[in-house]
Amino acid sequence: MIKLLIKTTLFTLLLSVTTLVSKAQIGYDYAQYDVGLGTTFNQLYGDAETVKTKAGVFANFNFNQTPYVNYVAELQAGTLQGGDRESLSGRYFKNKYTALVLRVQLQAGELIDYSNGGVMNVLKNFYVSSGFGYILNSMKAPEDINRVANVVKSNGERIIWPGLDKSNELYIPARIGYEIKFFNQYNQPSFKIDLGYQFNMDLSDNMDGFTAGKNKDKMIQYSIGLKFALGDVTSYRKSVQ
Repeated sequence: MIKLLIKTTLFTLLLSVTTLVSKAQIGYDYAQYDVGLGTTFNQLYGDAETVKTKAGVFANFNFNQTPYVNYVAELQAGTLQGGDRESLSGRYFKNKYTALVLRVQLQAGELIDYSNGGVMNVLKNFYVSSGFGYILNSMKAPEDINRVANVVKSNGERIIWPGLDKSNELYIPARIGYEIKFFNQYNQPSFKIDLGYQFNMDLSDNMDGFTAGKNKDKMIQYSIGLKFALGDVTSYRKSVQ
């Protein structure tokens, strides 16, 4: 009888400790992987005088070292467009591009104490991110690009601007953004909305198909994306929620 009582007591204590540990982990767990998709609004500041806003789409895969340190691999496709065939320079382009971007993302929650809630709890989801990108530019002449100016040189010939219809280039993305996290019944972030602004510095000068100016091309992207958690769940050192 005494042995049975001791065994029952030990089992009850073990069950209580297990329950407490499990409850203590609620809010600390997160998925190590996310998949995302979304859209961008692109502007290219290059050698064409007129800047136009065109759309793109993207899909990405995220490895979450912590809830606030993320490694992102992203595939993009879309359009960059600008210029005017009727302008004096005649420069016009429509680049139907594809790009691969690899970047590291650091959210404020990794660095600040947000345990007391309030403003810090809002700030924890702001992030900065950078890495490198590789873009495949594609323009089909004459419908996608015009290199012939509407002015003539002193010898009576029209100016023809240099550049490539197709090219591959590296660029550096610099991104700031905010990630809105939604939690499931276990207080794990299972769904996220990602709002971002990204400045991309071309290391060459052919995103617009022209190499006519002194400065390299610069691409601006405004994006909104959705991310869905998947894969193994692990624990963080502090509550994520």
